[in-house]
Amino acid sequence: MRTAEEKNESRSDAYALTRHSPTKFYDGKTCWVHPRAGIVPGAGKDGVPRVVMTMNTLDVSGSDVFKAVLSMHTDDLGKTWTEPKPQASLAPITENIDGEDRPVALSDCWPTWHAASKTLLGTGHDVVYTKNWKVQSPRPRSTTYSIYDPAIDSWSKWQRMKLPGDQFADAGPGCVQRYDKEDGSILLPIYFRPAGKNSRVIVTCCRFDGKELAYQEHGNELSIDDATRGLHEPSLTRFQGEYFLTLRNDKLGFVSRSRDGLQFSPIQPWKFDDGTDLGNYNTQQHWVTHSDALYLVYTRKGANNDHVFRHRAPLFMAQVDPKTLRVIRATEQILIPERGARYGNFGVTQVSPHETWVTESEWMQTWPPNTIIPVDNKYGANGSVWVARIRWSKENKNFTNSERRPL
Repeated sequence: MRTAEEKNESRSDAYALTRHSPTKFYDGKTCWVHPRAGIVPGAGKDGVPRVVMTMNTLDVSGSDVFKAVLSMHTDDLGKTWTEPKPQASLAPITENIDGEDRPVALSDCWPTWHAASKTLLGTGHDVVYTKNWKVQSPRPRSTTYSIYDPAIDSWSKWQRMKLPGDQFADAGPGCVQRYDKEDGSILLPIYFRPAGKNSRVIVTCCRFDGKELAYQEHGNELSIDDATRGLHEPSLTRFQGEYFLTLRNDKLGFVSRSRDGLQFSPIQPWKFDDGTDLGNYNTQQHWVTHSDALYLVYTRKGANNDHVFRHRAPLFMAQVDPKTLRVIRATEQILIPERGARYGNFGVTQVSPHETWVTESEWMQTWPPNTIIPVDNKYGANGSVWVARIRWSKENKNFTNSERRPL
């Protein structure tokens, strides 16, 4: 077991913030990325939830080369953690694609507790590589999922969810924050690229019975037809009776709203409440949702961070005005400080009515995109995995009764 020391506390009227690093790894060749966590209510000590975190390995000499998925957990709300353990069930496989045997890896996972089936369900997508582990476009891409078994502390062999139509040959929910409805149906945003077009976004409605994830329907397409690659990595939340979707784009982050979670309004660029651009670009953003307020977590330029790839550090959080869909600048706070490495591939976990965690890791590449950060660098990055613990001043009523109690 690893002991994690908390430090760097800060406060606002709504919450107190602490950070700890449960693990780190960087040997100049490999680091850990995509740390995201989900809970198993009541599976920890004295009735607290077990918090289970998954991560990918990253080969820093290449571009998006993910060769393994690791899992670790805490049963005492972050005081101690198990050692990260590679999951054989989530390891890369070899498939014959267009007459050639090619490696296929699981990536960009996000575990989330599915209350209706009492299951920790991780969703993500697969990455098809060339024989020498290069990402090549176009390529097939699928929605993947796996189920966590707390009794044996292990994940099931990953599976694929089928989507209808040839337009979804390259489609998946990599790095996507989903929303589970009270009836058990799952609103799962995906991004897909039809042949000859740039990427677009839809929200799918899926059924999950504890074993199989199945597509049912989807809403309208959101797209931007310009010189960028389109829209990617959408994340969904619900606040005060409306659904909100945030989206990545090469030039700007975008946001949209919906009444039913499927049909969304035209996208608009993220801005501060003073009318200036948020400064986020080509990097995902995700939601922290409290019953009293809606927050966005993001990276942006303009923070003395020109030395960081795509200005992907520090990691910020600020409150969103749900009427104007603008970020309230005065509420902006740094969740995780910048140490030279890039952030931006993070997760958000509702741990209890009193805590929400944001999990992130130091991605040890910088400008140019695949330049390796030295092990001993002047900014201090060392491959740390971070947990930013947001402790609410008032109970978060969005944390449902089904999440509160063990089975």
